[in-house]
Amino acid sequence: MSETTTSPSTEPFVRVCSLDELPSVGAAAADIGGRIVSIVRTADGEVHAVDDTCTHANVSLSEGELDGCTLECWLHGSRFDLRTGDPSGPPATTPIAVHTVKIEGDDVYVALSQEN
Repeated sequence: MSETTTSPSTEPFVRVCSLDELPSVGAAAADIGGRIVSIVRTADGEVHAVDDTCTHANVSLSEGELDGCTLECWLHGSRFDLRTGDPSGPPATTPIAVHTVKIEGDDVYVALSQEN
């Protein structure tokens, strides 16, 4: 597994799960200090962490579909880039927060960004 660092963070890393607890390709929700985050593994083995709530409809993104490095909301089809958090088209217009991921051995660590 490669290390993925997608946003600068001054927050400490928190162990979230082991790699074998993640789907081979897809997303899983995790509670990190009361903040719900989607931990996503792409087909190329990259692991990303983004806020789990769609900025358009306030539903869980970890229940959506993964297409490459884009996570699609299951309700209205908003799509978010896992590297930047930017929506790629309507109905969402507000980005989601992207968090820094670090892989050590088989463990996944996340440092939460300050974005909400």
